[in-house]
Amino acid sequence: MSEKPSGNRIKIQLYDGYGHSDRLLVFGHVLKRIGTPKNRYTPNMWHNAMDMLTLFLLKPYPEILVRLHWNRQVLETVSGKDGFFSFEWKSDKKVAAGWHIVQVKAYSEDEEELKSGEGSLYVPHSTQLGIISDIDDTIMVSHSSRLMRRMREIFIKNSRTRKLFPATARFYQLLSQADTDSSMPNPFFYVSSSEWNLYGYLTEFFRFNELPKGIFLLNQIKRWYQLLKTGKTNHHGKAERIRRILQTFPKQNYILLGDNSQADPLIYSLMAEEFGSRVVAVFIRNVRPSRALRTMELLSLISAKGIQTCFYNHSREAISFSVGVGLLKEEVLDLPEPTKGAI
Repeated sequence: MSEKPSGNRIKIQLYDGYGHSDRLLVFGHVLKRIGTPKNRYTPNMWHNAMDMLTLFLLKPYPEILVRLHWNRQVLETVSGKDGFFSFEWKSDKKVAAGWHIVQVKAYSEDEEELKSGEGSLYVPHSTQLGIISDIDDTIMVSHSSRLMRRMREIFIKNSRTRKLFPATARFYQLLSQADTDSSMPNPFFYVSSSEWNLYGYLTEFFRFNELPKGIFLLNQIKRWYQLLKTGKTNHHGKAERIRRILQTFPKQNYILLGDNSQADPLIYSLMAEEFGSRVVAVFIRNVRPSRALRTMELLSLISAKGIQTCFYNHSREAISFSVGVGLLKEEVLDLPEPTKGAI
């Protein structure tokens, strides 16, 4: 390693993990941050651009010993070349549904503790449904297929001024309560091509717009000189992240939500092929009309497997469709829409 980390320069970035007693997963990065975003949440474009740039001003620390402390269990691993680390283990005690605290510590080669950090791990309730959703151009207006417009959205706006598609918060809130008790909401997994650099940015966007809290599974971290490649990923990696969720919770059925700006229709058709009836519905937002025909072809293949499919322009259409096929109750059509996130 070219630079030896010290405790005052190293940072453990731990992300919310998930699982159940027999399979728990937690992941994070060991990093050096060159700056900290001020998060001023102002309409000032310069401030927003500088805050966003700061998220990419970092240096990964590879080959750092990392230990996870869970109850009386201690696991260890070594960070990869991009500073990424992950833990997967079986708890020696039954884990109750809900959120749990996880502690991780980083060590030097001579076993000196460099830094510690805490994160959360979510164990879903035993509901019938789980929801897996893309973010860019499914929830958040991002213009993923147009580089300059995407850059403009990222750098000119902040996590509170980014636009949410109309009625999306209402749709997702309804799905969180579909066929379950209000005290046991359906779990959400947000699987995106956006990088881990944007984790805090995205969690604030979701909190501010009152979207259901969930687990984020994002793309490899990027440095400042890779900014023009933000949001670009190997779609096999995204499919693998979705596959891992379905494998981790084999007793749960899933709703998949995405858009046709990139590869969601193809990825979801692969998941339908592999997991069959466990995928109960696929929703695709039409943000690229030029791809509408190909999208409908893929959705037809999914429908042929007995899976409900919805190709929609507005989230209100998705809500009405969900009522029509029995995913949501009819009375939800009379509920008022949330005021946040309208455009």
